[in-house]
Amino acid sequence: MRSRKTGFTPLETLTKGKTGTSRALSLTGFTLVEVMVASTIGAFVMLVAVGTLKAITASAEMVENNISTAAEVRFASNMLKRDLVNFYRDENIENTKLIGTAEESELEGNSYLVFYTISRAKARSDQPEGDIYEVEYYLMKDEEKSLLMRRMWPNPNKEETEPRGILAVIAENIDVFEVRYFDGEEWSTEWPEEMQVLPQLIEVNIVAKPPSRPVPTLESFIVNLTRSVTATIDDSESGEQEGGGQGGGQGGGQGGGQGGGPPSDSGT
Repeated sequence: MRSRKTGFTPLETLTKGKTGTSRALSLTGFTLVEVMVASTIGAFVMLVAVGTLKAITASAEMVENNISTAAEVRFASNMLKRDLVNFYRDENIENTKLIGTAEESELEGNSYLVFYTISRAKARSDQPEGDIYEVEYYLMKDEEKSLLMRRMWPNPNKEETEPRGILAVIAENIDVFEVRYFDGEEWSTEWPEEMQVLPQLIEVNIVAKPPSRPVPTLESFIVNLTRSVTATIDDSESGEQEGGGQGGGQGGGQGGGQGGGPPSDSGT
């Protein structure tokens, strides 16, 4: 619709220059080069963000695996140490058991250890058990993984040749399970069943090396069996003395009381 005064349409009136001639309305936008540069920058930012997210996720998984491995190694070490500290001893060496061997293969640090221990934790809650258990520790390896195994038998019997009991995995990704024995003069990796004495010291090394961690996790400890035996004997002797003292005190008190009672009236 044209204006009655000027004779131009509103669009032509807005675009009319100072010279009085109308110019076509020009529309501006992004050029192809600008679009390509913006797309390249956006793609680069997305790649950096995705890479950073993957790195953070991988680091978190590695830290979690390392913590889990360290916890498993510490758990296995504490369990074995507790069993050795509670080693069952008897005046007759035939009633005790401690056998340590080393596997002769390409695998380094693969020891086998079986002994009697005292435990209050029942292996089978639904069956009656004593407090003397036979425990066995050994490393089981295959092409995929390596496991530290623990076998617990609540009815130990030296006449049985086949191992029995409850078998459980206590740690995974274990590369080295090494046990050494000190007889007072030198260290050895084996303690055969024919030995009629106990070693003075037992050293245990457990090493785990997960695939995602270049530095292995190590747990090592030494148990002094001689000191443990002395402590056990002292405790038993002190208990017997306390029991004898109490019995003697009670007996003496009762005897003195009866003998030192009031005189009879027969002499009056």
